[in-house]
Amino acid sequence: ILANPDQLIAVVAIRDPEPHPRMIDRLLLLAEARGIHAILCVNKVDLVDLPEVDRVFEPYKMAGYPIVPTSAHTGVGVDELRALLTGKISAFAGSSGVGKSSLLNRIIPDSEERIGDISAATGKGKHTTTWTTLFQLDRNTFVADTPGMRALGLWGIDFENLDELFPEFRPHIGSCYYGDCRHLDEPDCAVLAAVEAGEIHPARYDSYRKLLVGDEEE
Repeated sequence: ILANPDQLIAVVAIRDPEPHPRMIDRLLLLAEARGIHAILCVNKVDLVDLPEVDRVFEPYKMAGYPIVPTSAHTGVGVDELRALLTGKISAFAGSSGVGKSSLLNRIIPDSEERIGDISAATGKGKHTTTWTTLFQLDRNTFVADTPGMRALGLWGIDFENLDELFPEFRPHIGSCYYGDCRHLDEPDCAVLAAVEAGEIHPARYDSYRKLLVGDEEE
């Protein structure tokens, strides 16, 4: 995504295209693996009622991720998002078509502030190269616009410790009966108990399970 940002702004759309939970989870996993603070920016909220945004993104709210509803079309949420960027290097990433470029045009109306383009391999082929564009908003605020993604690999992810990359799992990991519990069907698993108790959203647990056993839908 980018070598050393302070935070990742994972841009998704509530409509056109529909949110893709597996892509969102992959973005968040990569951020967690690199110790990067992640924020979910939900764009195109002018197309739905706000309660639908709350419902769709409840799994991530329960996991502790900040969620910022925005509309590049109406300007809703742009000021809130801009405030979160202040004094940081922020990498914007998301699937193609989520309105990331339109949103950035709201945040960075003056394209003359562009610093330059950074080459970045996409992983979609040995010789495939795309470009990340870096903008400077003020003396200490930088925004990196990464290319729209159609797929996202999990290179470098330690699947032996995948549970540690789900922040909502962390308070429970040490309480499992077995020290090497994988949280699948082991007895006295604290993570499974937390799912049953409503402390971990079932959708997030399902994502973890599919990633761990290799049954993830692309």
